[in-house]
Amino acid sequence: MPDSLYVLADDAPELDSPVLLYNLSGFVDAGRAGGGAVDHLVDSTGAQVLARFDTDRLVDYRARRPEMYFANGSFTGYEQPDLSLRLLHDDVGAPFLLLSGPEPDVMWEAFVAAVKELVDRFGVRLTVGFHGIPTATPHTRPIGISAYASRDGLVPEDQLLDMEIRVPGSAGSLLQYRLAEAGYDAVGLIARVPHYLAESEYPQASVSMLRSVSSVTGLLLPVGALVDASEKAEQMVSEQVAGNEQVARVVEALETQYDAFDGGESRGSLVAELKAMPTADEIGAEFERYLSEADPPDDIES
Repeated sequence: MPDSLYVLADDAPELDSPVLLYNLSGFVDAGRAGGGAVDHLVDSTGAQVLARFDTDRLVDYRARRPEMYFANGSFTGYEQPDLSLRLLHDDVGAPFLLLSGPEPDVMWEAFVAAVKELVDRFGVRLTVGFHGIPTATPHTRPIGISAYASRDGLVPEDQLLDMEIRVPGSAGSLLQYRLAEAGYDAVGLIARVPHYLAESEYPQASVSMLRSVSSVTGLLLPVGALVDASEKAEQMVSEQVAGNEQVARVVEALETQYDAFDGGESRGSLVAELKAMPTADEIGAEFERYLSEADPPDDIES
């Protein structure tokens, strides 16, 4: 039975058609767009655990070894993996659910069945999964959000992904697929993060993600602290770009490409007149090399 994968809190309340947000770590999440949003929501709103999943059955500890702490001649702590469903409230007190933690390594179908049971238990009206992907876009332009949905009308048409591709599966993607297959309203949001910042903590992506989640769900989610962090990060990146002529050139080339595609519809052409456009790998390698050699400003935490 799917309920054997989790323990439901004794004080779990009855809810009136809440939204369920989810992000599972371990799958691609460029700039920690999704993970940063989760951390911010938990820290900003407070949270009540409603259900906790059995990570002993779902997580391969040898593939992702949890940290243990050692001091004064003995082990003093253990960072046990936590995959939980939490109850949070937005800025006006509206309740919503947040599922977060490590992506299960095994038993995906059983995990999805367990989440579906929780969706039914709490009367969830809409599920929204979110994460970031690396793309060849510049940090000087807005973070774009792409979307997919189980039916028309759940997300703006101009955000819908219109392509046919094969991609590696994930537990989160399977959850969205199974919910849609069963007739539930389900949405996926993807933040398009500059390739050269994909491995960094990039709060701008989390801000854009939360604002998009608010637009899709009607929740008024807090972003204040993330906006402050994104301004500091933007200052650091801009200073480092300005200090390296080669990096500045590749960012300028990305800006040209971005603007050509962004305005292509009005010009009737999506072809950018670019010369010697660097590849994403070349951009990423150069920028990561420069960042590794540069010291952050004194007022920016590493």
